[in-house]
Amino acid sequence: MPRKLRVWIPHYFYHIVCRGNRRDDLFRDAGDFKTFKLILAQVHHKFPFEIAAYCLMTNHFHLMLRSSEYPISKVMSLINKRYADYYNTKNNFTGHVFEKRYFAEVLNTYRSMLEVSKYIHLNPVKAGMVVKPEAYKWSSYSYYVTENVPNLYPYMNITPVLDCLNVPEELKMEQYYQYMLQDPESEEESTSFRDSTKFGE
Repeated sequence: MPRKLRVWIPHYFYHIVCRGNRRDDLFRDAGDFKTFKLILAQVHHKFPFEIAAYCLMTNHFHLMLRSSEYPISKVMSLINKRYADYYNTKNNFTGHVFEKRYFAEVLNTYRSMLEVSKYIHLNPVKAGMVVKPEAYKWSSYSYYVTENVPNLYPYMNITPVLDCLNVPEELKMEQYYQYMLQDPESEEESTSFRDSTKFGE
């Protein structure tokens, strides 16, 4: 039976998750994490895309990614192929590196953009790897809570997430930090979301 075609909506971000085959580690050392980020930059040069949030865990990764010019499937196919080639060559392995197809969910509301970015950044905390998200080196959280962080990667763009907050520009990073500290049950009351339900409207 043929695979169901991926739906691509150019102006929306997607929450993408890829896992290692059999839940094996995808990233074994700092060099693997750095190489993956380098591959993102290389693929971005060929097929431009934006990443608003990411977290590279040991056996899987999360991306909040938008591709306005090329289908998400084309972008992810090249990213995963290049990393799989690197991983197999480095470790003298053969065969599949990733488990089945990647997960992709469209984020079409301001609330979903914020909630998924929070979920992504809290992944290492929930896994017991760190106590606070800012202590985890391989995520985008530092861009959100530290001003003037050098953006070394052309694909990074946190503005679409921060713009989901209905506060003045100069308060958005502080508001996001407070949002990260909130319990899920209190978020609706204490977080000021933009009025429009649909992202981008």
